Amino acid sequence: MAESEARSPDEVLEDICALCRKACPVIVLAEGEDPRIVGGAVRAAAAGLARPILLGGEEAIRRLLRTAGNAADIEVIDPAGSKRIDEFALCYRKLRAPKRMSDAEARDAVASCLGYAAMMVRTRNADGAVAGAIATTRESVRTAIRMIGKADDSDVVSSYFLMLLREPCSRPVVFADCGLIMAPTAEELACIAIESAKSLRSLTRLTPRVAMLSFSTAGSAEHESIRRVREAVSIVRSREPSLIVDGELQFDAAIVPSVAARKAPGSALEGRANVFVFPSLDAGNIGYKIAERIGGAAALGPILQGLRRPANDLSRGCSEDDVYRMIAITGAQAAAKAQD
Repeated sequence: MAESEARSPDEVLEDICALCRKACPVIVLAEGEDPRIVGGAVRAAAAGLARPILLGGEEAIRRLLRTAGNAADIEVIDPAGSKRIDEFALCYRKLRAPKRMSDAEARDAVASCLGYAAMMVRTRNADGAVAGAIATTRESVRTAIRMIGKADDSDVVSSYFLMLLREPCSRPVVFADCGLIMAPTAEELACIAIESAKSLRSLTRLTPRVAMLSFSTAGSAEHESIRRVREAVSIVRSREPSLIVDGELQFDAAIVPSVAARKAPGSALEGRANVFVFPSLDAGNIGYKIAERIGGAAALGPILQGLRRPANDLSRGCSEDDVYRMIAITGAQAAAKAQD
């Protein structure tokens, strides 16, 4: 491991918070009537991370804010009574023009808290959005894709976890895709790899080194899934020739230099990968949970990548701490987008 990469989970989180604090972005939270959301927003505002906006019934949210010790500092919007509904509905109808959406359908979509939050981001009334404490991943991600849209330079919206590894190898790494794309094609794997490299760089300022994972290392086995990984590596190299990438690699050959020297001599990664692209959602989801539950890594995410502007999905089992951290991550993403 490069000496400059050695960071404890607390140090990585503080770096992300500092990035967010510098920009102080506007982050809209779609589920403002949830006490966890309110608690995380109050903490984020008090820490100077962001300017949160809470969506939902104003009376209910104000009551929660008073309980949390914040009576008036945080903006609250009830989409049902917002003057922006007509503006957002018109904008959404134009986005969905091929679907021949009626005015009533558009109004219903943007009057929901999820839809209103996404349209705030789309129209630059907010720098990023957070949802998912109540809504399902399918609902929050589908709304973000439809209303915020994919980034111009991305064909795929995928997800990743920022894994904060502990001793003896304390450092941040990215695991992708662990939450969205079930069986990625070679093209999709390549897109995930490129986006994940950008994500690591934007949140940690580290130089990405991408391992395309498999159950085979450098031709030790043959299977259709392995050929797909090799094809993805070729696509990445052709599109991003300066990106350090290798595969197919088993996980140990990607992260342990001594194993890499035996199994993959000459690999540009030298067993020091910090972005790990899994060949399927099965592998990625299982992998990050093993690292978290047995390895003691802190798993931040799922974090969405490939959108035009930041929007992220919480787990429905999230805590106030999770909300606070996701506000910081979303704000850091917005800061990085502003610098692009």
